[in-house]
Amino acid sequence: MALRIYGVARSRATRPLWLARELGLDHEQVPVIQSYRLPDAAAPDAPLNTASPAFLAVNPNGQVPSIDDDGFVLHESLAITLYLARKHGGPLAPRDLREEALMTMWTLWAATHAEENALAVLTHLPPASPKHDAARAAAAVAALRRPFAALEKALREGGGHLVGGRFTVADLNVAEVLRYAQPAGELFAEFPAVASWIAACQSRPAFRAMMAEREKEPA
Repeated sequence: MALRIYGVARSRATRPLWLARELGLDHEQVPVIQSYRLPDAAAPDAPLNTASPAFLAVNPNGQVPSIDDDGFVLHESLAITLYLARKHGGPLAPRDLREEALMTMWTLWAATHAEENALAVLTHLPPASPKHDAARAAAAVAALRRPFAALEKALREGGGHLVGGRFTVADLNVAEVLRYAQPAGELFAEFPAVASWIAACQSRPAFRAMMAEREKEPA
């Protein structure tokens, strides 16, 4: 059975979808849409969504992404990418226990120190956003300055990467979390190593291919 990735690309499924392309993995994408994006997720003609019984049988949490890797079911996007990198090896994967620990550390750092405020920037900063809240966006940008400073230092010391002086799953995970904060261009301008690093991550062919597929999906 090929690797099956559940989730549309307009979700955190971007993370395993990008990684699968980096690794050249044969995979099937099952486009499960978030139920909150539908007027009636339970309607008979509703597409497969996070409230559909068929998907809840895969992930009772009702969130995407999930994967089924030859019968091994796993949830949570960042856990999925760490697992796939570790399983398939290569330069994106850890070479030893210390690298594995560092990749896990940076992944958890992104989830705990950056994602909430990065999402707040994405949600509240763009004037066209229906939830535009300039004060909330400014508070989120301010809160991100400390973690950005830590990331800036790590990138300068690590030669432009987070682990092992090369692009790894740690860079992918952190870059995908911080992508949410990119509407705050002035924040990235304050931290040039971060700005250069995320630009390099997003110039990778696998990222561009994933984003091209994402753009084809309805907003």
